[in-house]
Amino acid sequence: MTTHTTDPSYAQLPIIDLSAADRGPQERALFHARLHSAAHDVGFFQLTGHGVTQAETDALTSAMRAFFALPEADRLALDNVNSPHFRGYTRTGDERTGGARDWRDQLDIGAERPARVPGPGEPPYWWLQGPNQWPAALPELRTAALAWIERLSAVAQRLLRELLTAIGAPAGFYDPVFGAHAHPHLKLVRYPGSAGDGTDQGVGAHKDYGFLTLLLQDTVGGLQVQRADGNFHEVPPLDGAFVVNLGELLEVATNGYLVATNHRVVSPPAATERYSVPFFYNPSLDAKITPVPFPHAEKARGISTDPSNPLFAEYGYNELKGKLRAHPLVAEKHHASLLTPA
Repeated sequence: MTTHTTDPSYAQLPIIDLSAADRGPQERALFHARLHSAAHDVGFFQLTGHGVTQAETDALTSAMRAFFALPEADRLALDNVNSPHFRGYTRTGDERTGGARDWRDQLDIGAERPARVPGPGEPPYWWLQGPNQWPAALPELRTAALAWIERLSAVAQRLLRELLTAIGAPAGFYDPVFGAHAHPHLKLVRYPGSAGDGTDQGVGAHKDYGFLTLLLQDTVGGLQVQRADGNFHEVPPLDGAFVVNLGELLEVATNGYLVATNHRVVSPPAATERYSVPFFYNPSLDAKITPVPFPHAEKARGISTDPSNPLFAEYGYNELKGKLRAHPLVAEKHHASLLTPA
């Protein structure tokens, strides 16, 4: 049960207008102060002024709804169990967070690249690179999804550079680990309502393991963020905004000065569907995350450690760890040698 508070600062996340960065020195300085505070104190904010148009959003969301309206057989033809790269469709209840099933179904999409099977001595995370699975009956989904990845990669790149500037770090410090070899990840998600067995985990409490996540959510709600009081608080949908959260790599890169925050989704009521589109801005799989130099480093709180969730310096190992846990059916079929014996 979520404990609610009357503290008005928890009624909504900080709202950051990215377009303010272009409005002259005074507005830009205020924008950086607000961004700095949101990233250091909360790890979550609502992003407006990002330049993504309603037409671009509509193209993606209409194609997404058309996908989930396809006959189940058409969706299951893209079952991610068929993909050693963890791409494709996951039916409701087959994904896990914190060991418990997530009551949602989804389509996982990444950069469209040829499969790379790791050779002898190569890191196993190269399995994560490969082709997507697309519904033959819905060619517009491929067009819209790949365009969204490209569009949001540009927004996230701009935002990351502004965030580094806001904390006094070199704006382009992490440019080399992104670019043509970045490993973006897009999910098209439907929450079909509660499971009917008393569980309400749409997706369990977790932190994201990349750099930045930009979430497009519909008007239903259900996203909850853990705030400074330790409680999970609702994030009311804000029209035209992306919900942005920082991933564990930014926490590691700043020794905890920037914070990755626990969040979860509570399933909507039984008869209500909720749609959401999280986009994960991730570096290349072989990126080694060097600590960023910045003047507030001595005030860093240190990285929050979790023995059940070790963090690796090489990004690909973090994502592979997460995928093996979240998708046990794929892991057992294609990657049994990578699983830790019970």
